[in-house]
Amino acid sequence: MLKREAVRNQVIRDCVTWLRIITISVLLALPAAGAGRRNQVAANISRPNIVFILIDDLRWDEIGVAGHPFIKTPSIDRLAREGVIFRNAFMTTPLCSPSRASFLTGQYAHTHGITDNLDRAAASHQLVTFPRLLHQSGYETAFIGKWHMGNDDRPRPGFDRWVSFKGQGTYHDPDINEDGKAVKPSGYITDILNGYAIEFIKRKHYKPFLVYLAHKAIHPEVTQNNDGSVNIADAELFIPAERHKNLYAGNAIPHRPNYGRAPEGKPALQRSIGNLPPLGPATATRDETILGRQRTLAAIEDGVGQILKTLKETGQLDNTVIVFTSDNGYFYGEHGLSVERRLAYEESIRMPLLVRYPKLVKPGTVRNEFALNIDLAPTLLSMAGAQVPGNMQGRSLAPLLKGEKVKWRDSFLIEYYSDKVFPRILQMGYKAVRNGRWKYIHYLELGGMDELYDLKSDPYEMNNLITDPGAARALAEMKQEMERLLKETSANPG
Repeated sequence: MLKREAVRNQVIRDCVTWLRIITISVLLALPAAGAGRRNQVAANISRPNIVFILIDDLRWDEIGVAGHPFIKTPSIDRLAREGVIFRNAFMTTPLCSPSRASFLTGQYAHTHGITDNLDRAAASHQLVTFPRLLHQSGYETAFIGKWHMGNDDRPRPGFDRWVSFKGQGTYHDPDINEDGKAVKPSGYITDILNGYAIEFIKRKHYKPFLVYLAHKAIHPEVTQNNDGSVNIADAELFIPAERHKNLYAGNAIPHRPNYGRAPEGKPALQRSIGNLPPLGPATATRDETILGRQRTLAAIEDGVGQILKTLKETGQLDNTVIVFTSDNGYFYGEHGLSVERRLAYEESIRMPLLVRYPKLVKPGTVRNEFALNIDLAPTLLSMAGAQVPGNMQGRSLAPLLKGEKVKWRDSFLIEYYSDKVFPRILQMGYKAVRNGRWKYIHYLELGGMDELYDLKSDPYEMNNLITDPGAARALAEMKQEMERLLKETSANPG
């Protein structure tokens, strides 16, 4: 009996001892857990927020800081004044859907597969995008605006917040998919999208955040069909906010020297196609159409100012990377082209690119290196401390943002895949290469119609030197460079 009781007492003492050990261990672990939480909070604070503002069809020369004579964009210009402007920023495919996919994936169109403006909705759900990777690495993410890879407005993977619309959307009272729910806010679409972005920024965030704000403006009010076609009659219909409808009235539109010029020496553009009139003065963009586009930019300018104000009021301005750019350029009658981009001329392939982030970028920085749309994904991932996938073909701009002198690309590849939607550019799919002086364009389906330009002596690309004996060496070198770039990027040459 006594023996059993002694055993029982020993068991009780052992249990009490183990209970004390467990209790002490838990108590000792609490400060460590708290420290872990504090370290996680500190890590989140050290990772910047990101606001990515993407405009539709905005040319590189349509903002004040780029030297436009009358367009007023003080808030947009502030991003450059307090950050960096890239003077030589380009698209690798100057067309809406492929370019948007390249921004998101850091890849050329021949890699990510969104090669045109057809209904690419299913494919776009599968893209491995930088917002998706940021989300996986701990960011709170929001997509607000125009997805434009197909007419599907359903939420894409990697976003905590989704506000979008089908296809091109409409300027007034748009139908919106808000986190999977159909809503129809009243008002002007640019103001509505700005409001959604500001609302998200004002939320209480326990993680760093990304706002990807993709505006409808300054695109025309058109409906795009699943085959990529639009009503051409609507392609010059630009609808500004009511408060901006008379903005810039009376100002003389600046025209480049190649405005309204027949495309001499460009056999691909000189072809007779159906009932289309020859390109020249009669096919150039009307000044009132250009003004209409530029008036739609004003509400975007308002929104940039409101976003800057909100970030400052919430104490997040200097811990936020702000990127401002466009999906492609636009022709205003250069070479007689209007309502078009796609082609490899400067007006189409250049893009504005401004970045503000005072922790890294010295105010008033100007960089002249080639920056590409495929560079933004690896840039933002690296700045956020996230892993950059090896299949991204762009290069982080972080060293340039820091003001470092680094060996950089001397040339880059441009590509476009033929579609049958716009007869004017029928069969004009191409591969092109540009360096600091020369541009070579090889049309994949049109034999004997290639083009070569000396951009130093001919910046407006009016003198095709493809058959000039004096340019034979340059042509050979550019062809060799194209072969190198095609191999480097695993592209099919044809």
